[in-house]
Amino acid sequence: MTLSIGLSNSARTRPLADARVPLDGVDADITLMGVQALFNHQMAHHTFDVCEFPIATYLRSLEDPEQPYLAFPVFPSRHFRLSCLFVPENSDIATPADLAGRRIGLSVFDMAAAVWLRGMLQDHFGLDRFAPVYVIGGLEEPRNGDEHPQFYPPGFTFEFRTDASLAELLAAGEIDAVVTARAPSTWPNGGVRRLFEDPRAVETEYYRKTGIFPAMHIMAMKRPLAEAKPELRGVLYRAFCEAQGMARTDLFDSAALDTILPWQLEDLLETERELGADYWATGLEANRLMLDTIVDYSLADGLISTPFTPEQLFAGPGEAEMLAS
Repeated sequence: MTLSIGLSNSARTRPLADARVPLDGVDADITLMGVQALFNHQMAHHTFDVCEFPIATYLRSLEDPEQPYLAFPVFPSRHFRLSCLFVPENSDIATPADLAGRRIGLSVFDMAAAVWLRGMLQDHFGLDRFAPVYVIGGLEEPRNGDEHPQFYPPGFTFEFRTDASLAELLAAGEIDAVVTARAPSTWPNGGVRRLFEDPRAVETEYYRKTGIFPAMHIMAMKRPLAEAKPELRGVLYRAFCEAQGMARTDLFDSAALDTILPWQLEDLLETERELGADYWATGLEANRLMLDTIVDYSLADGLISTPFTPEQLFAGPGEAEMLAS
């Protein structure tokens, strides 16, 4: 069968796109796109049979009466995101708690980076999620509306800016911070700094305390297809696990470096010493705490109303292999 698959372009997806990892019994038509363009396209048009999904958006989809998608526990994008909180260079803000009552720019309220950061800043850094004003706009260009359907939960205070980009507003001091999945163009030489001067140390300490490496994305397929072809999720799950393993193996090849990092292998080995060999885990059991936490944060934000268990996120045809691993 032919299967259309939409993916971001990363070392973890390219082995599938270039067919180094085959999909058994599947003729895969794979499209690689920029992350935001991919999500905007899929949320608006639902083009792909299988698509990389923002994890918080997937949780919201489970409350749709028709539940259009069914995920499998592979997480193509992870990030701690404490490096993604920016403030003006000369700001008096020294800690996240200082942002209470201040104005924080966001391009998408329910993007995974924002959901994780609101929860992390409340749980570990003393910033109540409802305390700031959230200023919604385009990161690099003014935006007149949402690029795909959004929900703005009650209890939060929102402003919508269409006259300037968030990057410009931050550099000018018109807003007090920006939470973003992508660094603003005004950093590091445009009057903007990271709130955490050494985010790697802060993020490593967070991992030591919690054991959580936050997932930004999850893989999901159209539910009618999953129900019609119950073996398909298992095929996809195994292929994505193999592709992820291949991304790690590629870092060991010193004949021609895969990245522009001169010590890419040493960086990998140091990361595994700090976080453990299975820090980018697939399957349910190794991700149970992380999944419980993103559900809790989505509930606290009012983005969902159902306290899903990790099993419920993947319940459907072909689940046994994925839930046991």
